[in-house]
Amino acid sequence: MIVIDKLCYQSRLRYENPGEKFAFAVITLCISVMSRSIAVACIVLTVTGILTVWKGGIPVFRYLKFLTIPLAFLLLSTLAVVLNVKKAPLDLFAIPLGSWYLTASHEALLYAVQLILTALSAVSCLYFLAFSTPMPDILEVLRKLHCPKLLIELMLLIYRFIFVLMHTASSISIAQECRLGNKDYKTALNSFGSLGAVLMIRAMSRSNRLYDAMEARCYDGSIRVLSESRPPRKEIVCAIAVFDTCLFLFALWRRFYS
Repeated sequence: MIVIDKLCYQSRLRYENPGEKFAFAVITLCISVMSRSIAVACIVLTVTGILTVWKGGIPVFRYLKFLTIPLAFLLLSTLAVVLNVKKAPLDLFAIPLGSWYLTASHEALLYAVQLILTALSAVSCLYFLAFSTPMPDILEVLRKLHCPKLLIELMLLIYRFIFVLMHTASSISIAQECRLGNKDYKTALNSFGSLGAVLMIRAMSRSNRLYDAMEARCYDGSIRVLSESRPPRKEIVCAIAVFDTCLFLFALWRRFYS
C-alpha cells in the first residue's frame, strides 16, 4: 500500500465529510495561486500544515519530508529565474566570467521566493486532501459535481492498477535479487529492462482478466462503489466560508493596496 494511502486511512480527519475537505482544498489552492502573494502563501502553508499535522494526526517529520520532494524540484527550477549571464552586473551579486557576469538581482530573488512559496502552498492544499480523504471519497465528490462518468471510471481503474503494478514489480524485483540480477551495473540495467518488458505483458494480461471479471459480474458501463454517508456540519461549512472569504479579501488587499 502506498504511504500516502496508509496515512490517509489513519488520519483523524478520515471520517469528516469529503465534500467539505474537497471544497476547502480546491478553493484555498485557487486563491493562493491567483494571488501570487508571499503573505497569502505563508498563511495557506501554516493553516494546511496545522490541519494536516495537528487535526489529522500525521507525523510532522513525515509531512515535512513529503514537502521537501517538491521543494527540491522548485529550488532547482527557479535557479534559471534568479541567475543571469549579462555584461553588466546586477544589484544582488556578480561573479565575473571574462567579460561577462554571472549575476542576479533582488527583484529576481524575490520573484523566485514568491514562485516557490506559491507552489508549496498549492502542494500543501493537495497534501491536506490526500492525507485526509481516500480516493473513493474523492471520486464520489467528483460524481456529485457531475464530472464525466468516463473520467471518474478511468481514475478509479488507474488508481486500482497502481497497486497491482507495484505489487507485480515488487515480486519481479525480489525474484531478480534472489538470482543476483543486480550484482553489477550492466546486469542491473538488463534486469531493469526485463522488469519493464515483463511488467507491461503482465499488466495487459491483468487488464484483460479484470475486464472479463467485470463482464462476468454484469458490468453495464458504470462502476458502482459503496460510499459512506457523512452529512456536512454547519459549523465546519461556516468556518471554511469565513476563512476562504477572509483569505480572498486579504489577497485582493495585498494585490491592489500594498
